[in-house]
Amino acid sequence: MAGRISSAPTITISETKNTSRPIVARSVPGSVGPVAMARTVARPEPRRRLTWPDGAPAVGLHLGVGQGLLKAARRSREIGARALQIFSDNPTAWRRRPEPPPEAPDFAAYCALEGIRTISIHASYLINLAGSAEPFASQSVAGLVHEVQRAPRYGASLVNTHIGSHRGMGREAGLRRIVSSVGSVLDATPDGVRLVLENSSGGGDLLGSRIEELAGILNGVGAHALAGRLAFCLDTAHLWGAGYDISTAEGAIGVLDRFEELIGIQRLAMVHLNDSRSPLDSRSDRHEHVGAGRIGPLGLGALLRDRRLQATTFVLETPGTDEGWDAVNLRRAYLLWGGATELPTLPPKAFKTTRRSTRTGTKPSG
Repeated sequence: MAGRISSAPTITISETKNTSRPIVARSVPGSVGPVAMARTVARPEPRRRLTWPDGAPAVGLHLGVGQGLLKAARRSREIGARALQIFSDNPTAWRRRPEPPPEAPDFAAYCALEGIRTISIHASYLINLAGSAEPFASQSVAGLVHEVQRAPRYGASLVNTHIGSHRGMGREAGLRRIVSSVGSVLDATPDGVRLVLENSSGGGDLLGSRIEELAGILNGVGAHALAGRLAFCLDTAHLWGAGYDISTAEGAIGVLDRFEELIGIQRLAMVHLNDSRSPLDSRSDRHEHVGAGRIGPLGLGALLRDRRLQATTFVLETPGTDEGWDAVNLRRAYLLWGGATELPTLPPKAFKTTRRSTRTGTKPSG
């Protein structure tokens, strides 16, 4: 029996995303092709910001604050971030502003109100905790003390810093210097803010590329470490550059297992979730969009989903945050957290971005 043919009109809507004026056409029985009509459907809603369930870790980005702290906070909320990392001042200068910007209290209050769970301050790139040359060694300690002391006024609970380079003194001498510098910083700063040491890619004389070195620093610091003031950040691009193959779930979980064994997961305050443009074990650090580099989605997704890291903050330092790719990369992290093993292919223009707000690679002084 032939199917019944309906004479009811049908409606088609253009598939163009995020258009403010959808094309509406109606096929009218007896007419040839669709007939344009007045718009009869509501304007489509923009893509909703991400909503993370309670059991998910705090995931966000490093955003620039050149146009104000509140703008960065509002952008974080707009795209669904639950963490935010910022520079409190110029990251390539020693001079620090004497007071936080006037909007700092409003910034802290806004983040607390809007569910941005973690605020982290990234210290100056010039800081070198392993160096002994003056005046750079004293400036490094003083600069980091300044950041930790001011952090509560931004609502920040973490201050993240690169560890630094021994500058030819040798590995053991550099590690002893780091222990002394970290102790001095923690002695001069109040409780309530954790100092977070970030692993390196191991290029040149950089220290902290091996988990064993991080554990040695922790053991050397002693009492402050026992009090929980000292924590660590694992940058995935740095791990990759240092020779840790985290391109598979097994490889990524193996790194966490080793960290837990030597240091303790409770001291992994942050993960900088970056893909890499550099080859494995290249000792170089070139960040790439999440899942679009040499590491890929499998290892990064395994880290996001590991239940041991539910209290760890994930911060993306990916390209193009000032050009709209912040939202794209956050959504890619969201998909990986949700179980995705593949991610959409990015267009060529994604790989021609700038990184004004998340510059890396500046050599430490001293």
